[in-house]
Amino acid sequence: MLIRTASDIPSSEITPEDLYQGRRRFIAQAGSLALAGTLAPAQVRAAPAPLGVLTKSPYSTNEASTHYKAVTTYNNFYELGTDKADPSANTHRLKPTPWTLRIEGLVNKPRSIAIEDLLKLAPLEERIYRMRCVEGWSMVIPWVGIPLSTLIRQADPQGSARFVEFVSHYDRSTMTRGVLEWPYTEGLRLDEALHPLTLLAVGLYGEVLPVQNGAPVRLVVPWKYGFKSAKSLVSIRLVERQPVSAWTKAAPAEYGFFSNVNPEVDHPRWSQATERRIGEFSKRRTLMFNGYADQVASLYTGMDLRRFY
Repeated sequence: MLIRTASDIPSSEITPEDLYQGRRRFIAQAGSLALAGTLAPAQVRAAPAPLGVLTKSPYSTNEASTHYKAVTTYNNFYELGTDKADPSANTHRLKPTPWTLRIEGLVNKPRSIAIEDLLKLAPLEERIYRMRCVEGWSMVIPWVGIPLSTLIRQADPQGSARFVEFVSHYDRSTMTRGVLEWPYTEGLRLDEALHPLTLLAVGLYGEVLPVQNGAPVRLVVPWKYGFKSAKSLVSIRLVERQPVSAWTKAAPAEYGFFSNVNPEVDHPRWSQATERRIGEFSKRRTLMFNGYADQVASLYTGMDLRRFY
C-alpha cells in the first residue's frame, strides 16, 4: 500500500518556546544547516535559530500545540522515506541553502527569490493551525510564515490564471525513488491560494523550519488534508488549467483535487469521521473543513463536496 495507518506516539502538551533573536540569524543558521546536511545522521547538528519577534495572527486556534518532538519526528515526507521516523533520520538528504523559489507562469512579474529575501516581503506571523492527515491523525502546529497571497499579488497574476501549481525540490541522487512520480506537485484554485489562511511557512515554534518539516519553505493549507501542503518548494506556477497532483496521479480514487477535510466522505479504506490527535488517548470527532468552515465554506458554495472531494 502507498499509505500506512498512523499509530500512537506518546507526547505531552507544552507552551511554544520563547523567541529571542532577530531575523538576521536566519541566514547564518541556514548556512549551518547546509553544513550539517553533509554530516551523517548520527552526528550533531546545529540547533535551530529563532526567527525573532513575530506578529500574532488572529487566525490562530487557541488549542494547545502538539509537542515539538512529535511535530519534528513524526512526519510524512516521502522524498526522505516512507516511514514516519524516516524524514528526521534523513535530513542529510536535503540541503536547505542556497535556495531559490520561483514564481512563474501566468504572471506579469515573474521572479526568482532567495529564501532570505522571502522573509523581507512581509512581517512574519505565527499561526497556530490544526493540521489533519488523511490517514486519521492530527496535530496543532505553531507555524511561522507569510500569507501566500503576498507573493502572488506582487507577481501580478494575468487574467487567464485560474489555478496555482506547486513544485517541490527533488534530487534523484539522494532522495527516495519510486512510490510517487517525482517531483512532488500539488495545486490549488487561485481563490484558495489567495485566501488569508493559506500560508508560506518558513518556520515552526518560532524557529527556522526543520528539514523534515519541509525546509526552507512549504505550503500550509489548514482546511485541507495535510498532503496538500507541499514541502520544500522550488516553484509556484500560475496556470489556466487544473493541475494534477502527485497523489492524484498515484491514486485518483483516493485523492481528489480539492481534498477538503470532510468527515462525511470516507476514504475508500477507512472512515474520516474521527481522528487521533497526537498526544491524546481518545479519538475526537473530525470537524468540517478541519474547523475552519466559518472562514472557507463560502469558497465552495453550490459545490457537491461528496463529488468534489
